[in-house]
Amino acid sequence: MSRIWQIALRELRAYFFSPIAYIVLTSFLVLNGLIFWLILGAFNRPDAPTGSIMQLFLGRTVFFWFFQLLFTAAITMRLFAEERRSGTLEILMTAPVTDTEAVVGKFLGAFFFYVALWAPTLIYVLILRRFSPLDMGPIASGYLYILLSGGMFLALGLLVSIMTRSQIVAAIVSFVFMFLLFLVPVFLEQYASGVVRDALAYANTWSHSGDFGKGLVDSRALVYYTTAIGFFLFLSVRTLAAKRGR
Repeated sequence: MSRIWQIALRELRAYFFSPIAYIVLTSFLVLNGLIFWLILGAFNRPDAPTGSIMQLFLGRTVFFWFFQLLFTAAITMRLFAEERRSGTLEILMTAPVTDTEAVVGKFLGAFFFYVALWAPTLIYVLILRRFSPLDMGPIASGYLYILLSGGMFLALGLLVSIMTRSQIVAAIVSFVFMFLLFLVPVFLEQYASGVVRDALAYANTWSHSGDFGKGLVDSRALVYYTTAIGFFLFLSVRTLAAKRGR
């Protein structure tokens, strides 16, 4: 376990020692600030949308999903691709570290940086509380959804990063796979029926965002995201082991 935390902290430091991390962080906060401002403007109109401001902000807009997938792909693109390109992956693999420890450690490092991206947005909650009372339950479950869905996409991006030496290729392929993982259940659910429809509804991240935003934490959704994270990390371990065995 100590080796996992050492790798995670090493990755987290690598993010903040890189100028790209600050570009990602600044861009993320600026764009999220713009989205929050636009949502506030929409609620000030006579034809204000239904729901709450934070519910829309935490997953119920197209802007959210575009930037969510874009930034998670950017976070994971360097995890293994840069290690393979620079030749440091061989050094890591010759150390007394298992494939599982390397994968889980890098995933946690990326996840901690992802949390650091979202943490400053809590200021929006403080701003809203200053002007009106808030139900903190739905907001807490909304942020739980951010962590769970983000973890799933980060695990998928890590898997893609193992498969290539190019960070740019890793980012593009990760974004495409993440987009399909998000869009396919949303699009096909309305045309399916029976067991297939139930399976697609189970994997529908857009629908989950609405439930979590209302404070409805479904245990099936918790199982889905934790299982998906574990599955992608398992595939990452197996892929890393296969590449090292060549």
